[in-house]
Amino acid sequence: MSEMDLSQIKSNKIVDARGSACPGPLMEAKKAIGAVPVGGILEVWSNDPGTKEDIPAWARKVGHEFIGVLRGDGYDRVFVVRKK
Repeated sequence: MSEMDLSQIKSNKIVDARGSACPGPLMEAKKAIGAVPVGGILEVWSNDPGTKEDIPAWARKVGHEFIGVLRGDGYDRVFVVRKK
């Protein structure tokens, strides 16, 4: 998905994990995905460099869909679609 497309996404839930070190953002994403309806989008904000690898790997492992990372002002916005 292009950065333009990602910037237009309306997320069902946003987790602000900025300032949280690994594995904090991933743990917060795992807790938050349950509050997102199937087909909905979870957005995780993080300035931990490992998040943009950890969350996509977790999403694929558990059957969700990673759709992209958008670089924000000093942090990344990671998008995952809940599939089950």
